[in-house]
Amino acid sequence: MKLRTLVIVVVTLAALSALVFFVNRPPAPVSTDPLVGKPLADPALIEKAAKIRFSEGGKSVTLVRQPDNTWKVPSYYDMTADFAKLSGFITSLTDAKVQRLVTARPDSMARLEFKDTKIDLLDASDQALWSVTLGKNAETGSGRFIQFGSEPKAFLANLNAYLDTEPKNWANAEFLNVKAEDVAKIEIPFAEGGPVTLSRTKKDDAWTSAQTPANQKVKADKVLSVLSSVGSLRFSDTNELTDPNVTAAKANLRTFKLTTFDNKTVTVAFGRKPEEKKLKPPADGKSGPGSLGSIADLAKKDSQAKDANGKATDPAKPLAPEFETIPAGPVFALVTHSDSSAPINTLMQKRAFQIPEYAFTGLPQKADELFESNTPPPSPMSPPASTPKPAPAHDHGNEAKKAP
Repeated sequence: MKLRTLVIVVVTLAALSALVFFVNRPPAPVSTDPLVGKPLADPALIEKAAKIRFSEGGKSVTLVRQPDNTWKVPSYYDMTADFAKLSGFITSLTDAKVQRLVTARPDSMARLEFKDTKIDLLDASDQALWSVTLGKNAETGSGRFIQFGSEPKAFLANLNAYLDTEPKNWANAEFLNVKAEDVAKIEIPFAEGGPVTLSRTKKDDAWTSAQTPANQKVKADKVLSVLSSVGSLRFSDTNELTDPNVTAAKANLRTFKLTTFDNKTVTVAFGRKPEEKKLKPPADGKSGPGSLGSIADLAKKDSQAKDANGKATDPAKPLAPEFETIPAGPVFALVTHSDSSAPINTLMQKRAFQIPEYAFTGLPQKADELFESNTPPPSPMSPPASTPKPAPAHDHGNEAKKAP
């Protein structure tokens, strides 16, 4: 190839390469934006918000601020929201910073997967005070792409937050909190011997009971454990009040009573459908006396029970019945407060509250678990009591031999 031709080819390829680079070049760095370096969410806007809405995958949940500055979950029986969870989420919004403006090109934004994952701060009339759509996570793992409102710009923020759109998960699971230090008297029921009542005059006084056995005292740490289990309850799930498991639980209640120093009574009843044992049906699917055949059939079988020599043998023993065990149902806690205006009374009219099984099975089953010996154990440093040695027996025969 001639040098002139080679030069023309090289120049042509260089021009084509430049053209391809120009067409496919990455977007030029965008100039800085006033939002860069600022918090993702302005704390002042959050203070003004009457509602917070989370949306993702076609689901959404809205939390509503109350006049006393608490929050509720209207879509889950209007229960009080978990303030610690909400506070943590808001902190993640205000701590996150807008790191940079990524792009303002529609084709580039389309690749960042802005769909329906949104956080909205709303006023009382559902007008948006602030709205952000979350795109995919940055490939470097250093943040998440965001879009403010409908503004055609994409930013990168160092946000690490999970949008929980399940209403139940936003409800405050703690539905009863009676502090142990506020309790003056507790009545603990037992299947044998009836309830045991423990009381004290002041919070620092020792617990006493008229039912304390002789030479024993109330076990303080055990009472504290009971107060913790009965006075502080968190639900694991809730059920309709007409649920069959709830009906069965109400028929099998174990009821505790807490009386506070200000003379208010909180009654806490635990119940569950008891375990059942049922007779398994025969393997052939038949059941009842008819499955055994007629008396004539039984007599015929009995007359045919002979050995090889024609001697009668004992008829085969009947099969032992088989039982199947149906597990106990979930544990429910039913609470009643002596103050008719207490929120717990209203809450109990909405749903039945399941609690973890261990919170129920860990309660004392016998009254003697509440007491301990009143005699302190011996100190390990105390020397053992000396035992007097027995006097040696006299051997009168030997003494006689020694006599002169």
